[in-house]
Amino acid sequence: MAEVLLFHHAQGLTPGVRDFADRLRRDGHTVHTPDLYDGKTFETLDQGVDYGRQVGFDVVMERGRLAAEGLPAGLVYAGFSLGVISAQLLAQTRPGAKGALLFHSCIPTSEFGGKWPAGVPVQVHGMDADEFFVDEGDLDAAQALVAATPDAELFLYPGPQHLFADSSLSSYDEPAAALLTERVLAFLGRVG
Repeated sequence: MAEVLLFHHAQGLTPGVRDFADRLRRDGHTVHTPDLYDGKTFETLDQGVDYGRQVGFDVVMERGRLAAEGLPAGLVYAGFSLGVISAQLLAQTRPGAKGALLFHSCIPTSEFGGKWPAGVPVQVHGMDADEFFVDEGDLDAAQALVAATPDAELFLYPGPQHLFADSSLSSYDEPAAALLTERVLAFLGRVG
């Protein structure tokens, strides 16, 4: 079984993020869900992004890095949207990563020192008409990662929703989220 460090999106550690973690736990995986927003959740993505901006995205990323301290090296790092920043940082820079799961976002690997680490499998999941994922460069970063990394997979789902895997939000897309979860569980079964 895998051990996962799962980071929430800009709306905070919502019930939907907790439910996703619980689904992975029911499959036997250990999942840590640090709260990078000190208990705050937000009704809208814009409110959550504004809060992240106030706190400072570098501070949020550092909180994510610190959340890994005291945990074993052999983790799978996972993140929803904003949480991808911390997940990708740790997967690329913390030795011993077993894998990475990047939901709704992907950052150019150059942001964290260049190439993706050899032998660290990664999945990127996003919707093909999500304006944040497609228009803000995440899809391009994901495609570049897949082109340069043998153990990288990109999964595109039909639709415009950003946080489609969070069951507590109106953007939730049940069929896409179910397929994402199936793919994630298969991934964790391989790397665990």
